[in-house]
Amino acid sequence: MAYINALSAYRETRIKTASQGQLVVMLYEEAVKQLDRGLELIGSGLKGNKNPGKIEKIGKAIIRAQEIITELMVSLDFEQCGDIAKNLFSLYTWFNQELLESSVSQDTTRITVVRNMLNELRSAWVEIAAKTSTEGMGDPAGVSLAG
Repeated sequence: MAYINALSAYRETRIKTASQGQLVVMLYEEAVKQLDRGLELIGSGLKGNKNPGKIEKIGKAIIRAQEIITELMVSLDFEQCGDIAKNLFSLYTWFNQELLESSVSQDTTRITVVRNMLNELRSAWVEIAAKTSTEGMGDPAGVSLAG
């Protein structure tokens, strides 16, 4: 129990002290993690084992990824970052549509494509966050997580 409380406190402190760029990276990491979980669950059920509990867990993992993507969408700052924000918004919309459709059919190919693209964006944000923290810049790439 003490371990769980300590882990929870660590995570909370990590989030509260993170820069906006680091928060975006954390969001991408969690979305990738959820899609990996969904893919793992789908893969373990390929032997004709359509366990209803497993289907629910797959759905929850994909929905969590969609919620994170939606959070990334609403955090875009269109005024500061015009075309980049518009392009990311379109990409996030496509991600959510692909995940919605692939969730029903459990299409691992489509989920994997979204997962890989999110991971590439995560890698780019890692570089952006590192660069902005060393240069002391403000909001990276026009993203505002102020709420």
